[in-house]
Formats: sequence, structure tokens, C-alpha cells
Amino acid sequence: MIGKRLFLGLLLATTLTQVAAAQTLRVGPKAVYKTLTAALEALPADGGAIELAPGEYREKVTIAKPNVRLIGKGRTPKDVVIVWGDGARTAGGTFKSFSMNVSGDGFRAKNLTIQNDYHLKDPEPSQAVALAITADRAVLERVRLLGAQDTLYAASKKDKPSRQYFKDCYIEGHVDFIFGDAKAFFDRCHIHGIAHETVMITAQSKVRPDQDSAYVFDRSLITADRDAKEIWFGRAWRPLATVIFMRSRIEAPLQPAGWREWTPGKTETLNTATFAEYASTGPGASPQTREPRSHQLTADQAKAWDRKTFLAGSDGWTP
Repeated sequence: MIGKRLFLGLLLATTLTQVAAAQTLRVGPKAVYKTLTAALEALPADGGAIELAPGEYREKVTIAKPNVRLIGKGRTPKDVVIVWGDGARTAGGTFKSFSMNVSGDGFRAKNLTIQNDYHLKDPEPSQAVALAITADRAVLERVRLLGAQDTLYAASKKDKPSRQYFKDCYIEGHVDFIFGDAKAFFDRCHIHGIAHETVMITAQSKVRPDQDSAYVFDRSLITADRDAKEIWFGRAWRPLATVIFMRSRIEAPLQPAGWREWTPGKTETLNTATFAEYASTGPGASPQTREPRSHQLTADQAKAWDRKTFLAGSDGWTP
């Protein structure tokens, strides 16, 4: 009888643990958890879901657990804002300036905003990352990423490429504001340049010929503030940078060449980078004036960069 009771007790304890692990944690003024950080610490080691009530969450967030899901419960992504204000000069480097740093694989975020507001508070220019993400199999849907220089660090881990899928997202900034070496696909995203002397959308950093790394923008909308001066698709942070813009609507007054050298007169990355474009439309679409070392893809060539083909990997991932 004692053995049976012990067994039933253990079974009940296990069941309760499993139920607790499966529960969705809630964050907000009236919820058990007042901060996102507290809810993340309460999640089990294998992750789980966190719902955030409308409001501003001013905290510096690190997400290392796998399979974490963040869901903003407002009517729009603007209603839930996760924000911090570090810059490279105040935090001790670009990669320490993040508002949110995500390394746990299987990360998902939906219907919220991640912001670094350093540039709104400090007049001294500095890199200031809103989201640093090295997670593989990451999906961000209807997420706003706000910042200025280096807004989104979309990068890979050292041992393998990190596949990242951004759907219906809004990303804004000015210098190199989407940078890193992830294998990232931007699907119907709105890319916006804010006022600055130079707006550089991408600074991709593929470093080896065998590295599975690229940025693909498909059906994106590209706009800019009126006071945004020189606007470019991007430049190569590392010599083998790979960036593809497909079927995108270019409303911003993009520079006719489209792509720029990392440091004109000092570097020669345009000789080794892969910069390509397919079926652009809008006032900024001008294939005949593009940098000669970039490429205009054919329909067949563009198929190689389609989402399902590009993100699948050896595990056949289909976000």
C-alpha cells in the first residue's frame, strides 16, 4: 500500500510539474509577473510561452532558454514595447548595447515592439542594438524593431548557421541597421530609413565561401524620412557579404548605384560580395544604373532564394 501511495504521489507531482511547464505565463501590471525578465526566469529550462499585456517594459532582456515564445496582447505591435537605452559607448561595445539578446533556438515573437532609444536620449552618436539574435529556427511576426545605428544584429552561432524568419515586420534605422551573418529571410517587411546623412540598410558579414549565410528580402517595402540623405541597399561588413532584394517596392529615393563600398577608396569588398536584385518596383527601382558588380537575377535564379528552399536546412524546417 505504501508503495502504491508513493507511486501515486510521484505521478501526481510529475503531472503537476508538466501542467505548470505547459502553462502560459503572463506579464503586466495586474499579472503575477511584473517584468519580462521575471517571467523568463520562471519558465522551465525548455522554454514556454509568455503573454505581455499592453504597456512599456523598460528592461534589458537576455533569452538563452530554447523555445521561448513572446506574444504581445495589444491590438497592434505598438501596444507592447520592450525598450532599453544602452549605446556602445555607454555599455562597453556594440554587442553589449542590446535591448534584447536572444540565443535560445526556436524563439518566436509576435505582435510587439523591441526598441533601443539611446539615440533619443543621448546626442553623442553610437551604435545601439535593439535586438541581437543568434537563435536558429527563429520566427518574428508583426514585430517592430526600432533604433538608429545597428538596430538589428541578425547573426549566426559559431558552429552552424542560424536561420531566422521575419514576417510582416517593421525595421527602422540609419547606419548599417540590419547587420550580421545570419541566414535570414525578410518576408513582406517594411524597411524604413530614419533621418541621417547616410542610410545603409544592410551590412551583411559572411566571411567564408562555405558559410551558409545571407540576407534575403522578399516583397519588402522600402521607405525613408524626408531628411534621410544618401540611401543605399547596403555595404559589405565582411568581404563575402550576400544580400538579395526580390520583388520589393522601393518608395525611398535610393542611390542609383544601389550598393556602396564599405569605405570608398580604402576597401574593395564590392569585388567579392554578392549583391543582387530581382523585379524591384517603385520610384527607387533602377536596374540600369546599379553598381556593375551587383546582379539583376532572372526568374529562374530568383527561385534559389525562395523562402522554403532558402530556410529548409538539413532538418527541412518550414516556418
